[in-house]
Amino acid sequence: MTAKLLIAILGTVLAMPTLALAQSASESMHEAGSATESSAKSAGHAIVDVYHGTKTATIDTTITGKVKAALDEDAVTKHEDIHVKTVDGVVTLRGKVSSASVADHAVHLAEQTGNVKSVRNKMVIATAAN
Repeated sequence: MTAKLLIAILGTVLAMPTLALAQSASESMHEAGSATESSAKSAGHAIVDVYHGTKTATIDTTITGKVKAALDEDAVTKHEDIHVKTVDGVVTLRGKVSSASVADHAVHLAEQTGNVKSVRNKMVIATAAN
């Protein structure tokens, strides 16, 4: 009977490192899985950010084109030197114009363009000095 007890104790002692290795491997696999999941979430967020950035840039480019076309087609602004830039739906108008009324008219045209959130008037009135 003592031989059987000795064998049982010896088997338990020999099995303990194997159990510890199995638990350690299981923990490592769990940590690797968690790291992979975290990386996948980060990649997913990056893809969403790229998508939204590209969508915003596309909308801004469209707005800029429409504002430029409106300024070029309008009798009051067609011969003026007005530059258009759009960032996140905010249109900035720059350049030299012949009068304040032309600048106001250009701002009005830009404001009437679809998807424009606001218009910043950075135009200057051309004088003999400048």
